[in-house]
Amino acid sequence: MENPSENTNQIRNQGHRSSIVEKVKNNLIFRSKWAELNGAMGDLGTYIPIILALTLAKDLNLGTTLIFTGVYNFVTGAIYGVPMPVQPMKSIAAVAISDADFNIPEVMASGICTAGILAVLGVTGLMQLVYKLIPISIVRGIQLAQGLSFAMTAVKYIRKVQNFSKSKSGSDRHWLGLDGLLLAIICACFIIGVNGAGDDNEYAAETESGANDASGSGNNRRKRLRKIITSLPSAFIIFLLGVVLAIIRGPKAVKGFKFGPSPIEVVKMSKHAWKEGFIKGTIPQLPLSILNSVIAVCKLSTDLFPEKDISATSVSITVGMMNLIGCWFGAMPCCHGAGGLAGQYKFGGRSGGCVALLGLAKLVLGLVLGSSLVKILDQFPVGVLGVLLLFAGIELAICSRDMNSKEDSFVMLTCTAVSLVGSSAALGFLSGIVVYLLLRLRKLYGGQSSSAICFHGNP
Repeated sequence: MENPSENTNQIRNQGHRSSIVEKVKNNLIFRSKWAELNGAMGDLGTYIPIILALTLAKDLNLGTTLIFTGVYNFVTGAIYGVPMPVQPMKSIAAVAISDADFNIPEVMASGICTAGILAVLGVTGLMQLVYKLIPISIVRGIQLAQGLSFAMTAVKYIRKVQNFSKSKSGSDRHWLGLDGLLLAIICACFIIGVNGAGDDNEYAAETESGANDASGSGNNRRKRLRKIITSLPSAFIIFLLGVVLAIIRGPKAVKGFKFGPSPIEVVKMSKHAWKEGFIKGTIPQLPLSILNSVIAVCKLSTDLFPEKDISATSVSITVGMMNLIGCWFGAMPCCHGAGGLAGQYKFGGRSGGCVALLGLAKLVLGLVLGSSLVKILDQFPVGVLGVLLLFAGIELAICSRDMNSKEDSFVMLTCTAVSLVGSSAALGFLSGIVVYLLLRLRKLYGGQSSSAICFHGNP
């Protein structure tokens, strides 16, 4: 005779499994196939230059990195149901490119150490506590600084010839040519013409008023034409154009393709590599990962997708788990990032299906082409990548427009200015905290009455 309690537990387990499967399906549903495909391109302006630079300068295993980041993309899309990006850890990448003695073992050791600390902060609940305590004005300052940094880097890509292997800008870019300034300007104008400012409700009022307006077929034709134009996958078209131009610029690279995945091997890390990785890589990367890859990305997710419950705890754990697995096999240390989320949202990404689609593309490229893909990426028009990065940076910076008081704006801009000039999100964060506390103390000890005209926002 069967035990009733066992039957009850089986039914509960089946219901729990079915609810998980249903949640994953809902997270991966496309709002629009073309829009999600377009959104998947929004993060490539940051991803490709960093990965390409490390491959050229430090012999990063591009095939292995594509395979692992492809899996990361798919899993995060299934878990969160939003276009959560997977980006290289920028501070670690910067050290690797600029320091001749900081090689792949040190890169992987620094990624593992950073991941371990983030995982501990997530599991213990400390990350969620930090998320709740940090004022929104400081988070907005970090987002604004990161957005402006992306935008300025993008302008540099557009204006100057780039040497990614040495992380240096060269001479001014020529106007004409397959990677000329004119090409980048045309691509930027095309994106603006198709996407505008990126407001989903941009034409909602016109459509509603048009339903009550019997002005004839002329307006209807214009509206149909506008609908066709705004439905074009602009970022995908631009990226496809870049691939075609890359093949034209370097036809010999295509002939030398070797199909098949790169060999995946465990990276050997000495005691010296662990020490150097932690000191030079983990210490400068950790504040950036906490502030931009966890705190800022959670705030931005709440702004863009208020119906989704994305906690700092879960994001911290997923960043930790990604690198605690992949870095042992030579995959570039990765994290989530507010800039990538803003970029994918800018170009139409609205679901986890957006990043899952990008993940499948990376996985296929890693398995089929492996490290041979670097020959094509090395010929990709950098000005075109700069255009994609420019709009991603602008979208992230625009998120700071919700500061309603002069006091909040003052804190935000202080944080932004110090972050940009000092090239350190941690320094900007500390400056923002100091200014925020000083303003609170000023109010507490009578500053409110004497400065009511200047600081009239909510405390």
